[in-house]
Amino acid sequence: MSEQTQQQGGSAAPRVVVVGAGMAGVQTAVALRDQGFDGEVTLIGAEPHQPYDRPPLSKAVLLGTAEGSAFDIDFEALGIGLLLGREVLGLRPADHELATAAGPVPYDLLVLATGAEPIRLPGVEGVPGVHLLRTLDDAERLRPVLARQHDIVVVGAGWIGAEFATAAREAGCAVTVVEAADRPLAGALPAEVAAPMAAWYADSGTALRTHARVARVEPGTVVLDDGSRVAADAVVVGIGARPATAWLKDSGIELGAHREVVADDHLRTSAPDVYAVGDCASFPSGRYGRRLLVHHWDNALQGPRTVAANIVGETPEPYDPVPYFWSEQFGRFVQYAGHHPSADTMIWRGDPTGAAWSVCWLRETRLIALLAVGRPRDLAQGRRLIEAGTPMNPALLGDPARPLKGATE
Repeated sequence: MSEQTQQQGGSAAPRVVVVGAGMAGVQTAVALRDQGFDGEVTLIGAEPHQPYDRPPLSKAVLLGTAEGSAFDIDFEALGIGLLLGREVLGLRPADHELATAAGPVPYDLLVLATGAEPIRLPGVEGVPGVHLLRTLDDAERLRPVLARQHDIVVVGAGWIGAEFATAAREAGCAVTVVEAADRPLAGALPAEVAAPMAAWYADSGTALRTHARVARVEPGTVVLDDGSRVAADAVVVGIGARPATAWLKDSGIELGAHREVVADDHLRTSAPDVYAVGDCASFPSGRYGRRLLVHHWDNALQGPRTVAANIVGETPEPYDPVPYFWSEQFGRFVQYAGHHPSADTMIWRGDPTGAAWSVCWLRETRLIALLAVGRPRDLAQGRRLIEAGTPMNPALLGDPARPLKGATE
């Protein structure tokens, strides 16, 4: 903790306030207790619900096979205070104080874990039948839509769009996905890797329309910029997310190019006694030589351990994880580890028109990223090889019958 905090708190343990009750915020509070912190810990959440996990929202909660996805954590037993349904409006670092809708909240140490918020489609405010899928309330509103087997238009063929389309097809809905780019996952994967995934939509009975921009949404209809109209009892918008940091506008906290909190390699922000973790923060990666902004569950799980270690006075290693995420879509389990943009070589393992294949990205001879479709062993071994920086043999790597760990130099 900083010298300022030690002077404020004397020998007493400082008060830690965590803003955001999603995965990153909850895991920070739990990690503090796991690492022996015995001071006051308060978790502030904007939603009134008991803190919950988000991945099940696009599947089990949406389809009604689960009523919710609340974390199985006894916050009272851990001595973690919950302030739920409390919107945070601003931060005054000089005063060590948060401004909230219910009045100020003081802190000695603060953790920003407000996550990301969905990007909204312009011009649809107030149009009935337009939905987002980010919160538990969003999922609850969409459940009866799926149950009535409505005609649904999904705007955006990214990860969340594909996952929602998968669930809607399982529910028996007619689904059309409209995507402004020329392929699914255009912002996430190279063209040659994402292109084979377009066939997954047709295989599932989902109509995919690329080069299709939404001009406007009318009740019951999506009008595209070429003048064509797509019937839609409901419209689900999945065109990306941005860090939820608007409330920090006048705080003096340094924000990056994507309006994310700029954190250092120990997840400290530009303000004393303030940390940032999860989807709302970027961090410098020594492994990849650039600043990373990772909007995935695993980052929200790992970062809190670094924050907690700093708070309890340990000296953790710099935070530099191998990014990892997964997606279940159209009957396929897709996993990704690493960060591929700096690669100089790409190698296929298997036939991308088949049920199971992988793609490896190398920089020189070292594996830096891997996408696995239906090949979880490739992912598990590849992730360890990325972490270790093990030199690979490209000639062996392209043989899908050979385990990845057996394709080293």
